[in-house]
Amino acid sequence: MSVVRFAGLFVLASLAAGCSGSSVSPSSSSSANSSPAVTAGQLSGTWTLLSIRPTGEAEQAAPAGTTYSLTLTDGRLSTRADCNTCGGAFALSGQTLTAGPALACTRAACPTMAFENRYTTLLSGDSAVNVSGSALSLSSPRGLLRFAR
Repeated sequence: MSVVRFAGLFVLASLAAGCSGSSVSPSSSSSANSSPAVTAGQLSGTWTLLSIRPTGEAEQAAPAGTTYSLTLTDGRLSTRADCNTCGGAFALSGQTLTAGPALACTRAACPTMAFENRYTTLLSGDSAVNVSGSALSLSSPRGLLRFAR
């Protein structure tokens, strides 16, 4: 039982470190060796956006009354960003998720357009991925995205 508790504490400590104010490089060889690779099965399904934190800015919760979600399955991603949707390919290598190279998005004028633009900018490209239970975080030099199931 103590091994299970230790593993749980390790996961919590990893999450706390991942949520600190520092930027994380999405694919450094030292981080790839310190934690196990994330699997497509762990990512598969739909995640609801909790918040974004662009680099150098405060954390911003997803706007109330809107839908921001991310669905990952079979190398494809789709995301709902308020009244718009985006789709494209994604690749997973170790602890790095690459969204794109380009995401195709509808461009309706949603009331939350500024938030949406920040969200899609943070989502596109390479990000270090961390999955712990029902929590997903994507971090990069651009900032941090936090999701939950």
